[in-house]
Amino acid sequence: MSDLINMQQTVESLLQECEHKLSAAEKRSVAVTGTTESQTVNQTANSKNRSKNRAANQAALEQLVEAYPQTFSRDNVRPLKIGIQEDLIADEKLARNRIKRALATYVRSLAYLRSVQEGAERIDLKGEASGVVSASEAEHAQGRVKEIQAQRRELQKQKREEEQQQRKNEKDVRLNRKLEALVNLKGR
Repeated sequence: MSDLINMQQTVESLLQECEHKLSAAEKRSVAVTGTTESQTVNQTANSKNRSKNRAANQAALEQLVEAYPQTFSRDNVRPLKIGIQEDLIADEKLARNRIKRALATYVRSLAYLRSVQEGAERIDLKGEASGVVSASEAEHAQGRVKEIQAQRRELQKQKREEEQQQRKNEKDVRLNRKLEALVNLKGR
């Protein structure tokens, strides 16, 4: 009989410990989930806006590539003439906002920034030489390449951390369910 009483006391103490852990885990889960849900909503909205902008930028760039294949190319990216935006606007093949959007996309690309090397020839709308890249321009471009690469590494790191946190949260949820099931068994 005393073994049965000891066993019952042990089970009750284990259940109390489980209930305490369950309560603490629920508090952590609510705090983490609340933050994560609001962040997820904001991230989703921002992601949709970025996707729309990216699509519009790519469409504008595609128009620029089609209108000026001798100058704009995805395969043979070369530095552009200083002031080429004014030439594009004066040529009137594309709307001003499309030109700005397309040029911004083109000159911010890693391929373009990598093409900006000291002494490299710049090209005009006809694809002809129109100046050369200076040392300071090349240095600036290389600095931007490094910044972009650092940003990408940071984003990858954040993504990995978010995935780890999500796995931890999922593990906590599974643990909570198991603890609840154990508590429910005690109640029977």
